[in-house]
Amino acid sequence: MEHTARGPDPLPAIRVISRADIGAVLKLGLRDFLRAPLFGLFFSFVYVLGGLILWRIYGVAGQEWWLAPVAVGFPLLAPFAAVGLYEVSRRLEAGEPLSWPSVLGVVFAQKDRQIPALAAVIIVIFLFWVFVAHALFALFMGLRAFTSGTDLVSLFLEGNGPLMLLVGGAVGAGFAAVLFAITVVGLPLLLDREVDFVTAMIHSVQATIANLPVMILWGIVIATALFAGMLPLFLGLFVVLPVLGHASWHMYRRMTEG
Repeated sequence: MEHTARGPDPLPAIRVISRADIGAVLKLGLRDFLRAPLFGLFFSFVYVLGGLILWRIYGVAGQEWWLAPVAVGFPLLAPFAAVGLYEVSRRLEAGEPLSWPSVLGVVFAQKDRQIPALAAVIIVIFLFWVFVAHALFALFMGLRAFTSGTDLVSLFLEGNGPLMLLVGGAVGAGFAAVLFAITVVGLPLLLDREVDFVTAMIHSVQATIANLPVMILWGIVIATALFAGMLPLFLGLFVVLPVLGHASWHMYRRMTEG
């Protein structure tokens, strides 16, 4: 998929989809993963490795309790790892040759396009969420010292812990909803067409609003699958992430036309 210097492409029209499309795109995502499993495993590796590094850093520092807000925010970075999976699905869909040089070449070429700008927005949202999570922790739990022997169950389930989890979960859901709205169509659109990242984000929000009930359910499916994949030391993401990545490309196709 080569892109030469030219003017912006026209934006695709927005379609209204149904809940049945969620099951359909998941089946297509699984099909694409099974057709090209090595690509899915490769693009999942960086994401999984990042999770393991964060787990190790907090474990060595004796600050395992910060894994809770990081775990809530970490899936916000999933779209960043999905670009290669989008390209694999695009090539399978178009019947184009599928090879490592061709796929990685397209991924590498994105450095000169608009995806890095949107990736920067994703990272800023993630970092801001971590900052807010720290602030909420200090607000509800106060300034206190912890050791590696701190009982995390007591920490989060006693005193102000439950209220902190409730408020933090609501705030985290808000961050995730904003990111989801700007990327569900915006990220694959930037791979598919020559448009600026601000226009892509706006178009993505418009597509999300036009399909709000279905998108809420789709977001819940993604979040649930990602958290389930994170539980066994992030290893479940080797399957969950590529299936969702491929499925997200097909969801983009169903939500747009032209």
